[in-house]
Amino acid sequence: MTRPCVQCPPAKRGRGQTVPVITERHAPDLPGRAVIAQRWNRAIFVHWRIDPAEVAPLLPPGTRPDVHDGSAWVGLVPFVLSEFRFLPLPPVPFVGSFTEINVRTYAVDDEGRRGVVFRTLEAEHLAPVLAAQALFGLPYRWARAGVRADGARIEYRSRRHGGRHPSTRVRATLGTETVDTPLSRFLTARWGFHERHLGRTIWAANAHEPWPLVTAELEALDDDLVADSGFPQLAGRTPDSVLAMPAGHPGFITRFTGAHAIA
Repeated sequence: MTRPCVQCPPAKRGRGQTVPVITERHAPDLPGRAVIAQRWNRAIFVHWRIDPAEVAPLLPPGTRPDVHDGSAWVGLVPFVLSEFRFLPLPPVPFVGSFTEINVRTYAVDDEGRRGVVFRTLEAEHLAPVLAAQALFGLPYRWARAGVRADGARIEYRSRRHGGRHPSTRVRATLGTETVDTPLSRFLTARWGFHERHLGRTIWAANAHEPWPLVTAELEALDDDLVADSGFPQLAGRTPDSVLAMPAGHPGFITRFTGAHAIA
């Protein structure tokens, strides 16, 4: 059964129309067969407000900036990915667990689908990088990346192979206070992504259990990825939101459908 949506006040769509801002924590039913599954855990969400006009030129055709409280948002999101598989097959051998760090923003299309738009995804294993590039056109980059965790403290590092070698270092202490607000849902309850692939704008849906989120204190941020991804105006600026998965959480399985063209 598809769960009802919990909505905030509607956001303007233009020409007097409105689109409801969906803040439902639970994923809707997938619209088709899942083709990929993977486990996510140890996620940190670092976000900045930004003028929607600065995001719009970077989005795929057929989408526009999704806004909350009048702002578009840009995220730096490191996490650990494991159990990567092409369904219905078992996990891909020799991949194991690996670190991924993405820079992202958020878009909505003319059908009201609200999703992630990735500007880069830094990953330390080459096989999933090549698979995601081929299937979805996602801007994966091969990087030397890793994570260290000590109780409630967690630190991610990444440095891209080749080119200018942009890097990042994120260190945070995870809190224990549960967070569930309209903003936290806007930033994390994203049930698909938009991408430009083979000359078309595509949408792929995903589903997983609701994000368990807690407060987090950012202790260190030394980052080139956000600026390299098209947002140099955010370099050195204090983030407007820092959230994380609780320490010791086992993570959850995320499933993705195949993509289909929308523009």
